[in-house]
Amino acid sequence: MTNNNRNINNIFYIFVISHLIFWTLVPSITNHNLPLDTIEALAWGSNLDWGFNKHPPMSAFFPEVFYQIFGSQDWAYYLLSQIFVLISFYYVFKFSKEIFNNNLLGLISVLLIEAIYFYNFTTPEFNVNVCQLPFWSATVYYSWKIYNSKEVKFSDCFLVGLFAAFGFLSKYLFVYLLASIDLLFMYLIFIKKDRKFDFKYLITLEVFLIILVPHLIWLNNNEFITITYGLARTGLEQSSVFDHIKFPFIFLTKQIGLLIPFLVLVWLLVKKIKFKFNFKDKKLLFLLFINILPIILMFLTSVVTGSKIRTMWMTPFYLFFGTLFVYLFQAQINFKKLKPFMVGFIFLFFLSPIFYAYVSLSKEDKRTDYPGKGIALKTQYAWDQQFNTKINVVYGNEWNAGNLSYHLQSRPVWEGIIAREKLDQLKDYMCLDNVCVGSR
Repeated sequence: MTNNNRNINNIFYIFVISHLIFWTLVPSITNHNLPLDTIEALAWGSNLDWGFNKHPPMSAFFPEVFYQIFGSQDWAYYLLSQIFVLISFYYVFKFSKEIFNNNLLGLISVLLIEAIYFYNFTTPEFNVNVCQLPFWSATVYYSWKIYNSKEVKFSDCFLVGLFAAFGFLSKYLFVYLLASIDLLFMYLIFIKKDRKFDFKYLITLEVFLIILVPHLIWLNNNEFITITYGLARTGLEQSSVFDHIKFPFIFLTKQIGLLIPFLVLVWLLVKKIKFKFNFKDKKLLFLLFINILPIILMFLTSVVTGSKIRTMWMTPFYLFFGTLFVYLFQAQINFKKLKPFMVGFIFLFFLSPIFYAYVSLSKEDKRTDYPGKGIALKTQYAWDQQFNTKINVVYGNEWNAGNLSYHLQSRPVWEGIIAREKLDQLKDYMCLDNVCVGSR
């Protein structure tokens, strides 16, 4: 490795460590309570299963692992979220270096996506969207290894199946990436016919399905509740003819809006926008299929069904946008005039956590202002006045009951909504506002 490449690698690690420190410390200092989705994941994690009423299990598994290590330390879950972001950055960097055979262009590809809202401001809240990030980037990277190799390796196929399954078990929308990659290989094998089918490809499918089997059994036993919830979130049942136009238009408008800081950085990088599409370019074809096709498929979903696509669902879709844009404009990049780009990057890098801190401190009606610890202390005190047993179960919605599950020292298991038949099975119980706590 040359000194220049070593320096660029060092800059990358300085960048990701700085990102981790800022986005772990800022919310840890400015928030009084964990965000909604993180509390929800911790509630599910207290009673781990192969799925939950809203999502598959992976986003609950990792917070529960961290709880077993760190307990109710808020900073640990902000750290968890940033670890997931950093792993995805690592794979983007690794992939981009192979695409360009140039470490500097690989670094720029990662720095560009730091300007996208999904990879800075929203990252403190560990949820299903953040949970997908490392698996999305790893699936793309090992799919590229298969795509770019003359000889398909068992290990690459195994890893694609593994990470694809973990991604799908994080959120079902992961299927949009998998469909795009499958369509790429089908195009190469059956239409372009410049690639032969390799039976090792079936290893990917086998690993994927084997890992999914327990969740599929759970889904069947629970009347496919997570799929029902997902469809309800789209507003599909209430859609009108006009929604087939309105929601796709809103979707496109929001995508353009959230990319504005990113596009500004691209403009600072290249100044003159000139590029040509060469669809015979093997690398460009791969980049288009993993970047643009998933978004097109999501857009078509909205057009065909008239469903509302929520902005946060797009979190992992832009991970490789930096790579795509650098690839398109690499001929216009002047390596001796990177100062405007770096100034813009540093400005946005610091602006985002500063703005996050301002919002967190100035607004007092957010979920992260909820007095979760105080309510847990009052609940424990009221319980101790009546019973000598330990609180080991809690009922209620994921937010109110989830906060008690997280903040109470006994870490009671969250077991869903309040129901008389559930309470009658308890040795002792007490109900306050929207929750009930009890002891078996």
